[in-house]
Amino acid sequence: MTNETNAYAQAEWPGETLDLFGPRRDVFSERYHLTRWGKIKRLHQIAGIARQFDVVHGLTPVKMRLMLEALGPTFVKVGQILSMRSEILPQSFCDELAKLRADADPMPYETVVETLSHEYGRPVDEIFEHIDATPLGSASLAQVHRATLLTGEDVAVKVQRPGVRETMAQDVSIMRSIAKVATKVVSTAQVVDLGGVVEELWDTFESETDFLVEARNLAEFKRFCEPYKYMDCPKPYMDLCSEHVVVMDYVEGISVSHPEQLVAAGYDLKEIGTKLVDNYATQVLDVGFFHADPHPGNIMVAGGQIVLLDLGMTGRLNMKTRQVMKQMIFAVAKQDTPALADGLLRFAGSANNPEDYPALLADLDTIVAEYGTVDLSDLDIAAFITALTQLAQRHGIEVPSSVTTVGRALVTLEGLLDEFIPDVNMIEIISKHIATSKSPKQAAKDELESLGVEGHLALHGLLSALAEAKTASRMLTRGQLRVNMELIGAEEPMNKLSDMVNRLTMALIVVGLFVGSSIVYFAGMKPIIFGIPVVGFLGYVVAFVLSVWIVFDINFKRRKKR
Repeated sequence: MTNETNAYAQAEWPGETLDLFGPRRDVFSERYHLTRWGKIKRLHQIAGIARQFDVVHGLTPVKMRLMLEALGPTFVKVGQILSMRSEILPQSFCDELAKLRADADPMPYETVVETLSHEYGRPVDEIFEHIDATPLGSASLAQVHRATLLTGEDVAVKVQRPGVRETMAQDVSIMRSIAKVATKVVSTAQVVDLGGVVEELWDTFESETDFLVEARNLAEFKRFCEPYKYMDCPKPYMDLCSEHVVVMDYVEGISVSHPEQLVAAGYDLKEIGTKLVDNYATQVLDVGFFHADPHPGNIMVAGGQIVLLDLGMTGRLNMKTRQVMKQMIFAVAKQDTPALADGLLRFAGSANNPEDYPALLADLDTIVAEYGTVDLSDLDIAAFITALTQLAQRHGIEVPSSVTTVGRALVTLEGLLDEFIPDVNMIEIISKHIATSKSPKQAAKDELESLGVEGHLALHGLLSALAEAKTASRMLTRGQLRVNMELIGAEEPMNKLSDMVNRLTMALIVVGLFVGSSIVYFAGMKPIIFGIPVVGFLGYVVAFVLSVWIVFDINFKRRKKR
């Protein structure tokens, strides 16, 4: 490899430098066994698959989906993220990538048993009375088997494929390195967006591949479901869970993707959809802990309850983010562009001030015109959030990744309802939930608290302004104050005025030269050339040149304006 290639294989990681083709000398490298040879080998595999799909001559949406599936779980996840980023890919590609599921050929039963024995450090028959050899499901990341514990519980055992975590770590490190180099070499919005996709992938990588995180999510969501008799999730057996294995209650029910079976079993589809959406609004807007991948395969109905499965992907929203989201939803419903801009900037914090605030307002006017002309009950919240995050990226405003996750999850949930439970209006349910989520007493209490905080800030702002005014007046009396003023929108009139003054000045100079040269001519001052005094002759020449320049400048600017 040449020195030039090596130069482009460098990328910054927190606190160090990473050689794309060399070993990382840190904890991350040791933990995931990243080696120079491993990266080269993986890059060779990626290049081989890319050649197989003939990427040089272009990709169709279907070919791109198939290629990402062939590249493995990391690229499947990238495709799922890109399916929600229509500002990066054409809509036809996004629609096709939305079909990506991490289904894969099942791994051998012997591998499952060997993995479990290695994980627990003892034979599996000391823990399980029976493990069904036929998997319930097989994905590119893990495989699920039904089993029975020695204590008699009917459980589902989720086993991570051996080596898949290291492969994903390798893929993510390579992609992140390339994205950082590309951002430095080619400074375009497209590259920045792709870098954002890789960062989003990196943020979710460890939580999705560490099954202890999923086990803790299950336990937390189980506690959340306690007040809601119609909502549940499997109970994890924490003493049997590890980074590569999750053991949870086995749930036998009917997937929401089979509405005809639900109807045959006596369930009301509209009631299921309404309760599902209302509870999801509670997760997102009231609690701030929500299932981030509510696709049909993760939702079933069992024993009169809606059961959510696979909590490897969850999202969290702090109180400030939830309040801002509600503020923005009502702002667009009231067609209040400044309030919408205020909410967007509150997302980013005080450090993010747009360079062109009027342009931001103009773009937000477009969003308000599109989404604010309908009733709140008809506002497409998922599409609204997606459009807003794309606009924020264009203006360099950093929106929390959790907000993007909300938008993606709502689109997934909306797609589920449209396909399987079309009589349920998700937007109407969520808007009603927002409007009625607080009792009048709680709303009044929150409003008083808000007024108290705003009053406190206003008082301190006033006192600060008075102190600044005192300092300014002291400097003014001492002749130490200098004021810089800028009139927004006055640049063009001032430029026109400047041109007028310049032309008038030049015209006066031309007139002066003509008059002065004429006086010299009639005075007959020597030396004389062609019967004209030299000084007068030079004055006429300069006056003529300046006259021609003035006429040319006027005509040139007039044509340019046209």
